[in-house]
Amino acid sequence: MKSAPKTKKYSLKRLHTYYSYTGFYRFVGASLKKALLPIGGFILLIVLLDQFVIDFSDFFTHVTNTYAPVGILSVFFASESLLGLIPPEIFIAWSDKTASPMVYLSLLAILSYLGGIVSYFIGKLILRIPSVYNYVEVKMAKHLRNVRKWGGFLIIVGALLPIPYSMTSMAAGTINYRFRNYLLFGTLRFVRFYLFAIAIFSLV
Repeated sequence: MKSAPKTKKYSLKRLHTYYSYTGFYRFVGASLKKALLPIGGFILLIVLLDQFVIDFSDFFTHVTNTYAPVGILSVFFASESLLGLIPPEIFIAWSDKTASPMVYLSLLAILSYLGGIVSYFIGKLILRIPSVYNYVEVKMAKHLRNVRKWGGFLIIVGALLPIPYSMTSMAAGTINYRFRNYLLFGTLRFVRFYLFAIAIFSLV
């Protein structure tokens, strides 16, 4: 009866040793350092612009009243499916000015999750086009190498932290990472959106 906890403890210790040895913790730390500065700058910029240049509350209200939600959501989905070209924080701020902020925030989280799945299958399709695969393998060499080393843990980090989730998803598809596990780890994308909303809703 006592062997199970010991085995589990040994497995966790071995896993910790592996991630320490392969540089996973250093990678997460470095990624956080790189991400915190842009995020801090983004928040500071919003505060300064809101105070001295433009009232973001009025701006996002104007956007909400001018453009159909389906159009904004479509642009967001396309962005999340194609390497995350537009920061999702902008759309989170927009959702706060809609008639139902939590509904639209949830829609954004769902579309981001689905966009990651699209990226995953784009990665799988790339395998069938040798010339494109060779090009992507060079451009995404770091992501491919990291997904091969760390698998699910990198997907968890990509879902939670400001690391290009679409690129991580595409790399997972390219190396044929198990889809069921990818779907499971990707659900943490919802956590990221709700946590970021707490901060952004208070600003705009």
